[in-house]
Amino acid sequence: MVVLGAGPAGLVLGLLLQAAGLDCVILERASRAHVQTRARAGFLAPNTVRILDRHGLADGLHRGGHRHGTCEFRTEDGRFRLDYGSLGQGGQHHVYPQQNLVTDLLTRYLDTGGRIRFHTEALAVHDADSARPSVTTREPDGRPARWTARYVAGCDGRHGAARRSLPPGSVRHHHHDHGVTWLGLLAETPPSLDAVGYAVHGRGFAGHMARTADVTRYYLQWQRGAHADAWSEERVWDELDVRMRAADHGPLQRGRLLERAVFDLTCDVVEPLRHGSLFLAGDAASLLAPAAAKGANLAVLEAEILAEALADALARGDTTGLDAYSDRCLAHIWRAQEFTGWMTRLLHAVPEQGRGGGGVAGAGSFFHAALQRSRLNSLRTSRIHQDWFAENYVGV
Repeated sequence: MVVLGAGPAGLVLGLLLQAAGLDCVILERASRAHVQTRARAGFLAPNTVRILDRHGLADGLHRGGHRHGTCEFRTEDGRFRLDYGSLGQGGQHHVYPQQNLVTDLLTRYLDTGGRIRFHTEALAVHDADSARPSVTTREPDGRPARWTARYVAGCDGRHGAARRSLPPGSVRHHHHDHGVTWLGLLAETPPSLDAVGYAVHGRGFAGHMARTADVTRYYLQWQRGAHADAWSEERVWDELDVRMRAADHGPLQRGRLLERAVFDLTCDVVEPLRHGSLFLAGDAASLLAPAAAKGANLAVLEAEILAEALADALARGDTTGLDAYSDRCLAHIWRAQEFTGWMTRLLHAVPEQGRGGGGVAGAGSFFHAALQRSRLNSLRTSRIHQDWFAENYVGV
């Protein structure tokens, strides 16, 4: 088995195949240091924790993570909190930075004899419709090589070799642009509130998400096309104060901005996720806007589904699970896409048509603003709405 990519999907898949006694190798184009320091989301859903617990992979998150079950909405009508951990089915998140989880998984994989090749770039997958697919690579020394296996798992992202190798006309690509851009910030400062903070403001969305005791992630809805460094640190903090209504609800703790990144909130899905002996998982299967923190959770779920199906096929000759893999995963993916789209519409000032897309301050239409305010008031007052939100917020 050849696994492309050493993110959550690839590492969980490798670990589960290894535990089942199946030979596999992970090919990763980046260095080990880069893999272990890629900052990503940090909210793990209850089902993700259950999967990791089931396979003995959750020791690190139980030691270093913490449970979280509250979010706070700040609007022009004041603020309200949802204790989503006591709503719906009573699920909470574990807050644990994804780079820490990846480090745990990678260390475990190597300590138990797993094979991984860093600095090995997958270029293409060949003969996916055969029983002996292969992957051509550029090795660490720059020389070409070819890896052959019974199956290939593409866990190498939306721009990776697995997606690039899909036969023309064999797949349906579904892409949607939510028309929103974020400036993502990592700040060297303790959290300013004991909840996930969602601020809905006429100037655009702002978000607060704790990561550790000393690091907090913030988001600002951003002008599409503007550079991440277009504003000074002081102006960024001033704008966060305005949108999060710090004057009304308490000051934000300021600190040095460690990281800035601009990204458009887009999503895409590939159907089907199986092409002969090639399977897609993680971001190679689908990309979600980050408004609901579903990406890593879907990746872990898909890895478990695929590992169990591969074990059945390779050890027992039962291909039922492999045949059902795409449909099973797509059901979860579309559910996550639907809720992510709902969250995106709930939180953002969406630009009016004809303004070029991505405008922020004052650009939202009155109609959209009225609908947004109605949704928030319903979420504030309706227990049925709150239970629906809680179930979908933590669910995959």
